[in-house]
Amino acid sequence: MPIINDKEFFDYEKNGNGLENALNKSQNDIIFDIKDSGLKGRGGAGFPTGSKWMFALQAKSDIKYVICNADEGEPGTFKDRVLLDEYTKFVFEGMVIAGYAIGAEKGFLYLRGEYRYLYKKLQNYLENMRAENKLGDNILGKGFSFDIEIRLGSGAYVCGEETALIESLEGHRGEARNRPPFPVNTGFRGKPTIVNNVESFADAYLIMCNGPDWFKEFGTSKSTGMKLISVSGDCEKPGVYEFPFGLTIKELLQRVGAENTKAVQVGGASGICIPKEEFDRTISFEDIPTGGSIIIFNEDRDMLQVLKNFMEFFVEESCGQCTPCRIGNVKLLEGVEKIEKGECSLSHYQELLRLGGTMQVASKCGLGQSSPNPFISILTHFEDEIFSL
Repeated sequence: MPIINDKEFFDYEKNGNGLENALNKSQNDIIFDIKDSGLKGRGGAGFPTGSKWMFALQAKSDIKYVICNADEGEPGTFKDRVLLDEYTKFVFEGMVIAGYAIGAEKGFLYLRGEYRYLYKKLQNYLENMRAENKLGDNILGKGFSFDIEIRLGSGAYVCGEETALIESLEGHRGEARNRPPFPVNTGFRGKPTIVNNVESFADAYLIMCNGPDWFKEFGTSKSTGMKLISVSGDCEKPGVYEFPFGLTIKELLQRVGAENTKAVQVGGASGICIPKEEFDRTISFEDIPTGGSIIIFNEDRDMLQVLKNFMEFFVEESCGQCTPCRIGNVKLLEGVEKIEKGECSLSHYQELLRLGGTMQVASKCGLGQSSPNPFISILTHFEDEIFSL
């Protein structure tokens, strides 16, 4: 599936090779460029990438690690798969740049188990990088050594959370760790580790090609750069799009050929549902952030059934470690089923909304903190429709 470009961004290497440019800089200069660009994590959380790398550089350890989170398990998200398949160079060389910047010699690509079909192609690409002296010992004669290993996930949604991913890499059950300490201090095997999304590494490579000022030409002042969006659902032209941050939902719907749209789920199953009254809102970190998923629902869709599908997913995918997520998602699903049968009282409905709010603050990791989002947003925006059934 090709990327449908809004601007020439991922096809733009104006000022030479990003890896060569980076290895001619100091570690601090690379990190300052990343910070100056305003790059924020493209997995959805939006933590400043330069700050994360700086924390890891400053951590005291002879051994450090770089991890690329390619466990793209969020329903409705498939843009990382396209990057790995069609822009492999940007991702892997972005990882090498990160390794050089923080002083790491080892990197891991944690590949979603369902993307196993890409494994051989990616392994072959790594072999070619080693043959071209872009991976391994003394890369490009600069005295820096770094290698990458691919590890396959096993289909656990929770492993998209960085500490659960690290647990899985270490051979343990995928469960989120208590934080602090954070991975930049105590990550893989207790060593300083950065975990970034596939798209974040690709962007870092492009910044090293073209500079931070070029990157800031796109997007908004607080959400710089472009964003890859996986668009699916009720539209004529689903696919992976490349849009500048600051795009309104209305503009996106026009671009993808969506008509009679009732709602848009921004951020996948764990995101929020936006009704048509709010389609002037923007996709940006200062308004509606997203890891890259847009699911479109037209007027024919039953929003209660949409919600039930999401909640069944979260009940299935909860690792069961913390009570708010383990029990809370079950209770929310039971509430949806009661609404479906016309057996949910107003007081119980209000209790469920409060439960969702409690889960958002009391759950241990991002899964439990975000799983109530569709429940709260769909019932809030479509209360009249749902309770009139």
